[in-house]
Amino acid sequence: MRSIRPSFTVRRGRGGRRTSTSLTAVALVSALALTATACDSAGDDNADGKPNATAAGTGDGKIKIPDDLKRRLREHGIDVDKWQDGAWKNWNKDDWLREANDFINPIIKGLWDPDRMRDAEDPDQGVDDNDISGDQGVTDPTPQPVKAQAVTAPYHANAATSGKLLFDAPEGTMVCSATVVQDPAHPGKSNLVWTAGHCVHAGKKGGWYRNLAFVPSYNNQAKSSAQLENAGRSELAPYGVWWADAAKTSQQWISEGGQTGGDGASYDFAVIHVTPEQGSSGKSLEETVGGALPVDFDAPAVARVNSIKASGYPAAAPYDGQLLYQCQDKPGRLSIEQSDPTMYRIGCTMTGGSSGGGWVETGADGKPALVSNTSIGPVNAGWLAGPRLGEVAKSLYESVSEQFAGR
Repeated sequence: MRSIRPSFTVRRGRGGRRTSTSLTAVALVSALALTATACDSAGDDNADGKPNATAAGTGDGKIKIPDDLKRRLREHGIDVDKWQDGAWKNWNKDDWLREANDFINPIIKGLWDPDRMRDAEDPDQGVDDNDISGDQGVTDPTPQPVKAQAVTAPYHANAATSGKLLFDAPEGTMVCSATVVQDPAHPGKSNLVWTAGHCVHAGKKGGWYRNLAFVPSYNNQAKSSAQLENAGRSELAPYGVWWADAAKTSQQWISEGGQTGGDGASYDFAVIHVTPEQGSSGKSLEETVGGALPVDFDAPAVARVNSIKASGYPAAAPYDGQLLYQCQDKPGRLSIEQSDPTMYRIGCTMTGGSSGGGWVETGADGKPALVSNTSIGPVNAGWLAGPRLGEVAKSLYESVSEQFAGR
């Protein structure tokens, strides 16, 4: 079958291309787990001072970073003390960390105040009963649009694992969607979040985004934009702000991802590990929100999937990014490159900002599992496509889990 190359707007910011699906060809992205925390009074809605920076857990007002990490940061011209005072805004190419081991994300307490959270914009991808070989390189007819339905408040009761992923890019303050997933190394106590690769890294023409933070059950009471104008931080982030202290995406995305187009969308996924901005309360993210989804890496064949439910916070018109929506549809197939895994595609009217949001299938056992995430969609909306989660995604996920297994 001939692969297609439709005109996409990336419901994210980027899209890219890849090579082989074999694990030997995949260089997983390892992140530097630096979490330099500001030791300010933190929980108030107007935390806008310039506190001293402190490495997570030290609490004595001084940066305590391993010597090898200090050296690596210096090589990139990064002074962590200046970073939390605004040096992160410097997006000079030489300072925009790009490589697999370059991810750093010092916590800046109070940075994600209500105004920044509200104003973030969407970043503009052996035969058995589950044999998916018949899907490879196949594109089904374009699905009919499925109108996104607003999730009933409170979100914590009806979509507890969903939330917003906030970050800064050269273009400004950006937003994606994300999902709390289980951690095999910490059963019942996961701090792992699943999202799209383009929500953490800009792809072949850029590097890692900055100030990545996850807000579970953002705007939990589903208040309108007008009602949120004077909202405090606790109204927008009732379960706290959780900063990424590690992030990993596929090397395919880093090598080939681009702002538009479908290349690389088949590998457009990422896993982040988070830590609470206010310091550990002894509770994990999973315990805080009350759940986490298992991830299905068996890539069910389309014929075996009755329906998929996609969740997200669409921010591009006609949506405003403040409310959580869901679409449910039987998936079809979308092939971008014949050599790449064929993607799932569903009808859905959600727009940019829903990128990275989880796609959930409920199996025959009645239990839900994450099977994909929103990656790409057409300029005029109407459908969404997400990557199939196979061996590459599984290895990435397991490597993040293993990184924190002893902690």
